[in-house]
Amino acid sequence: MMRVAFTQGLASHSVLRNGNKSVMLRMMSAAMPSQKPVNPEFSSGPCKKRPGYDVSKLDSRVLGRSHRSKIGKERLGYAIDKTKSLLGVPDDYLVGIVPASDTGAYEMAMWNMLGQRNIDVCHWESFGKGWFADAISHLKLRDTVEVNEHTADYGSLPDLSKTNPDNDICFTFNGTTSGVRVPDGADFISADRTGLTLCDATSACFAMNMPWEKLDVTTYSWQKVLGGEGGHGVLVLSPRAVERLETFTPENRPLPKIFRMVKKGKVDRAIFKGSTINTPSMLAVEDYIDALEWADSAGGVPALIKMSEDNLQVLEKFVEENDFIDFLAKDPSTRSSTSVCLTLDLTADQIKAFVALLDKENVALDIGGYRDAPPSIRIWCGSTVETADVEALTPWLKWAYEEVKK
Repeated sequence: MMRVAFTQGLASHSVLRNGNKSVMLRMMSAAMPSQKPVNPEFSSGPCKKRPGYDVSKLDSRVLGRSHRSKIGKERLGYAIDKTKSLLGVPDDYLVGIVPASDTGAYEMAMWNMLGQRNIDVCHWESFGKGWFADAISHLKLRDTVEVNEHTADYGSLPDLSKTNPDNDICFTFNGTTSGVRVPDGADFISADRTGLTLCDATSACFAMNMPWEKLDVTTYSWQKVLGGEGGHGVLVLSPRAVERLETFTPENRPLPKIFRMVKKGKVDRAIFKGSTINTPSMLAVEDYIDALEWADSAGGVPALIKMSEDNLQVLEKFVEENDFIDFLAKDPSTRSSTSVCLTLDLTADQIKAFVALLDKENVALDIGGYRDAPPSIRIWCGSTVETADVEALTPWLKWAYEEVKK
């Protein structure tokens, strides 16, 4: 028997000759794309560093120095002032650097402020669900107030209009693990509300417009849209949130030191000027300052929003042209431009193989869906990811699908 192999177009063929019999076998394997993303980092946190990042260019004067030193306080204060300026945070709001990433910042707010009035917790993905669980299981708020749950499956939003403006409202601006965000402007929040809004905006800040007049407590971490390092959170407080801190003390609720924001009945404003509660990594602070200065030089938040939306548009076009892939988010108007979650016409095990294949080829790293989400992939499209890399990724998505499916 003689085997003759040849190629034609994108498919390879084999001809088997045995006497008068001839059989052609088509190898269902698309040609591997020739161009890879320059940077294969599409992780949803910690996220890709900014274009042109060079750790050796960070200001090292503060390394080895106390965060309480003059230069330490100056750099922390500068990071806070630059944050307020870039994000357009109102002058009468407070911005502070706090421990334990976005999680620490949000828990700080919950443990200090919730319990004065009834609460609406809105969640449609894992982190919002976690805030609800903490409210009822650890803070045990249902012992003293009503805690209402407004929820929806992954890919959808709950009916946010059912929230009560007289209640405190806890919600996630952008669902990092579901790819679903609140509508632009957050119109479900009343301008005449009497309750507070507590907003987890960790994968939204710097890539989406923040309606500050609707937000009383806002939290995020450096590691998301700006590609900073993990471990530190940012807490933004409106005057109404400050008033709550100074007029409400939860009964029988001990607070660990890293959660304490009030001294002798007044908010400790030193925290919001750079005197952090505990010791921060000054290297991480300098890394954050580098990201802030890059964002400013790139055109500020409007430019960062456009970068992220441009990345999303590349994937929207790809999804429109390919039947095997779709967005987890059902409504395009609430589709995240940062944490883009996608479903595939594959089994859960095949999706794992798909992710592993792209990782092996060094094409897309860390794109597996979140562990609590439906079987899916998650491609970070925040502002530090370059659109050319998303464009280079899309042919590989099709190639990997065909490799796994065959």
